[in-house]
Amino acid sequence: METAFRADLIVEDGNGGRVLLELKAVAEMAPIFQAQIISYLRILNLPIGLLVNFNNCLLKDGISRILNRRWMPEKPDA
Repeated sequence: METAFRADLIVEDGNGGRVLLELKAVAEMAPIFQAQIISYLRILNLPIGLLVNFNNCLLKDGISRILNRRWMPEKPDA
């Protein structure tokens, strides 16, 4: 999907697990940002994403974990 969406960052561990990162630098988080990351998680069939807002004194205060409740693990090839 070239123009449908642009994920900021997808991080993969060595075992095939992936996490979507959506990066922001805003004074206040809008609900549309959570809706955006949930849509990306569903399109990509990823289980988890992090919404990170860099406009905080402490970075840990700007991180929200978002779960894809519709995530379905991929079946291994037979």
